[in-house]
Amino acid sequence: MASSQDELRDRGTGDLVKELSEQVTTLVRQEVELAKAEVGEKGKKAGVGAGLLGGAGVAGLLALGSLTAFLILALDGVMPNWAAALIVTAVWGAVAGVLALRGRRKVQEVGSPAPEKTIETLKEDKEWLKDPTRSAAR
Repeated sequence: MASSQDELRDRGTGDLVKELSEQVTTLVRQEVELAKAEVGEKGKKAGVGAGLLGGAGVAGLLALGSLTAFLILALDGVMPNWAAALIVTAVWGAVAGVLALRGRRKVQEVGSPAPEKTIETLKEDKEWLKDPTRSAAR
């Protein structure tokens, strides 16, 4: 251990800075590669999950179609086929309208998709870079 410290003391500052720079560059590259591998692995898992959710959506839509047919056939006993189909269609239309209005209201509550806090901090950083001494006095 003492020999490595003596070795470092004998080297010039320029050499040490160069070696440090190379080591930092290598470390950053390795971290980026690790991040790529991790994101890729998570992306594959998320893709499989998204596919399964899509399949569940299709199955749910088919079940809704079957429920609609059942409701029309159930009402057929007390009214003509066309009236039963019209009533079930009107009910599904009303449900869709209510859901659309509530969804629209929720989306409007969110406002702009721009990251407003990040934009504000970037503006502050820009001002600080222009004049760090004046910005620090605030």
